[in-house]
Amino acid sequence: MAKLSPSTLVIMVMCCYWATIAASQSMKYKDPKQPLNVRIKDLLNRMTLEEKIGQMTQIDRSVASADVMQKYFIGSILSGGGSVPAKEASPEMWIDMINGFQNGSLATRLGIPMIYGIDAVHGNNNVYKATIFPHNVGLGVTRDPELIKKIGAATALEVRATGINYAFAPCIAVCRDPRWGRCFESYSEDPAIVRQMTELIPGLQGDIPANGRKGVPYVGGKEKVVACAKHFVGDGGTTKGINENNTVISPHNLFSIHMPAYYDSVLKGVATIMISYSSVNGAKMHGDHQLVTNFLKNNVKFRGFVISDWQGIDRITDPPHANYTYSILRSVEAGLDMIMVPLNYTEFIDGLSYLVTNNFIPMSRIDDAVKRILRVKFVMGLFENPLADTTMVKHLGSHEHRELAREAVRKSLVLLKNGKTATEPLLPLPKKSAKILVSGTHADDIGNQCGGWTIEWHGQSGNITIGTTILSAIKNTVDPTTEVVYQENPTPEFIKSNNFSYAIVVTGEHPYSETVGDSLNLTIPEPGPTTITNVCGAVKCVVVLISGRPVVIEPYVSNMDALVAAWLPGSEGQGVADVLYGDYGFTGKLARTWFKTVDQLPMNVGDPHYDPLYPFGFGITTEAVKSS
Repeated sequence: MAKLSPSTLVIMVMCCYWATIAASQSMKYKDPKQPLNVRIKDLLNRMTLEEKIGQMTQIDRSVASADVMQKYFIGSILSGGGSVPAKEASPEMWIDMINGFQNGSLATRLGIPMIYGIDAVHGNNNVYKATIFPHNVGLGVTRDPELIKKIGAATALEVRATGINYAFAPCIAVCRDPRWGRCFESYSEDPAIVRQMTELIPGLQGDIPANGRKGVPYVGGKEKVVACAKHFVGDGGTTKGINENNTVISPHNLFSIHMPAYYDSVLKGVATIMISYSSVNGAKMHGDHQLVTNFLKNNVKFRGFVISDWQGIDRITDPPHANYTYSILRSVEAGLDMIMVPLNYTEFIDGLSYLVTNNFIPMSRIDDAVKRILRVKFVMGLFENPLADTTMVKHLGSHEHRELAREAVRKSLVLLKNGKTATEPLLPLPKKSAKILVSGTHADDIGNQCGGWTIEWHGQSGNITIGTTILSAIKNTVDPTTEVVYQENPTPEFIKSNNFSYAIVVTGEHPYSETVGDSLNLTIPEPGPTTITNVCGAVKCVVVLISGRPVVIEPYVSNMDALVAAWLPGSEGQGVADVLYGDYGFTGKLARTWFKTVDQLPMNVGDPHYDPLYPFGFGITTEAVKSS
């Protein structure tokens, strides 16, 4: 082999150097100074079909690994309800897990980072020690969009505290029938209130800048997260409130009741929209090209990405997963961009690859999906900051956020009855008494007062995370000389033998979510009714009702001296005691109609047969008591 002269070696080295520089300069997608559309186009043009389909695939953390991310080019991971790295996992454990997955994505040929999603629907509620805010059914009562925006901002910080950058919130369902097991996730039966509450989106994502474009996805940096308006569309209108069922509705009512909050969400820059399991007039939403593509994408001009629900495309067929290739074809043709597979991802990837290579799905549809996913990833700064660090850990369950949740609890309470006569109000309660009774299954139970989507998918009774129970809050609030006796389900004899000044009964529904919560009778489970009857039959009582919706209470109201609808208040039970004892007044007004009997359902404000126990908008107000 001939020797190379020194000058030739220098030339070769310089050529390699300039070739490297030229290559890096030509990778425009890695340059944050390039216009957004230039970055998207540059990256899309480099991608193989395999890489594109990988971006369209979302898998659960239970089947994810760095190797899986690298091998299949997976675009997104989620934690399903209760899917956590370990019981009571610390934020650092979350961050380490997510960064491990992300390193797999960054090791791919093009280094496209993945996005990690979680159901942060009332705070970062899967995570131990997170602040748990009231569920939406209570927040709608406040009619306070600025409060909801603050909750969104706090939730974003607590989600980021665990290294997560995508929250499946807000749920903008308009629940028209409380028999639905997800009614607690809905702000109101009134679309006007639900529209107001879309302020959660700029709370989570940040405000679109003054010079920004309305309707284009916007995520304002490392303290904000991608939001997700859900579930498109009509999920709150199903027959008898049956979850994932059929919404039989006229076009006028669909677009005047269930659609308006989506217009607001898109205008506020929501980055993603999740499709509903349910159907509209028999057409499965996961396969509805007319509403997803023609309306949402082409008419409303939504520019973010559309995501399926968990195994949502499987349920296009009955039974689910009966013809998965058909389900992939229908859903992707309909306009879904990212599929929450979330477990058997190779079946999805192989199926979609087959459909594209055999010309059942055009490449243009795949490119539309991937452009939308990349748009969100670029807008949120994911390419510049793909890895999480521990600088945000301090925000998880912070005192500031717990105080905000406590304020939300105060404003979400609705006083439905105060005194057996108008001239004898029981509330506010005196802080100084000889002896008081606190009873009920929900008085000393964080899990019960938080409801579903808390630590576990369906929630769980017990003190499952950090917070203040209503019993603890009462003890914190009364005068030190007041004796507080707690008995979960006392007998009438016990009550009468103790000469209590008054009693507080805290009872209601046990935690549930989704189909598990569907109820055709809406009764309070035992021993709730027995406790109410025994206590209120023997001593002056206020019932604090913990529930995700109006329930059957008419048979018991006459026995009560006072009745408070506390909904699902979350971890900060101190907010309940703040108002019971008059440090703050009751201000809440019903955002849902309270029926007399389930035979009346569905019954919503404005209906011709409207005959409620407590009408929409009802709520007795009180003034705060000045401390002496």
